[in-house]
Amino acid sequence: MSRGFRDGDSKRYFDWLYYAAIDMRAAKLLLDDPRCYNVVAFHSQQCIEKALKGYLLWRKHRLYDGHNLPFLCKQAMAEDDHFRPYLQLCSEINHYYIESRYPADFLLSMDAEAAERVIVEANDLLVFTNSLVKFDFSSYHAKKA
Repeated sequence: MSRGFRDGDSKRYFDWLYYAAIDMRAAKLLLDDPRCYNVVAFHSQQCIEKALKGYLLWRKHRLYDGHNLPFLCKQAMAEDDHFRPYLQLCSEINHYYIESRYPADFLLSMDAEAAERVIVEANDLLVFTNSLVKFDFSSYHAKKA
């Protein structure tokens, strides 16, 4: 499922969890503007992807490439079955990676309720992942260049 290893991506799991939290913050800030609901969906998808990659990097010492949320969730489930309830969410939100970023003949239609639901569910997965890894957003320090 991997397209290969990318040298530029961080191998530090907490960098991935930090960026997942930043995506969640962005999604919450954008929720105030109905024109941005699709971008809320994108940042929620990104939050889940980065949280799962961070967990897998922490647990398996392997950075997975790609954006397939069900695949990443199944890899996490192989390590901890408590990820199982998130598989349906990952399947539902997986298509937001493309559909929320590029115009199409049939545009992704998000309303306030759907945007709020996606944020809540993505945040639940992030909080769960952080609890397993014991990641504390406020104590994160970026790596110096």
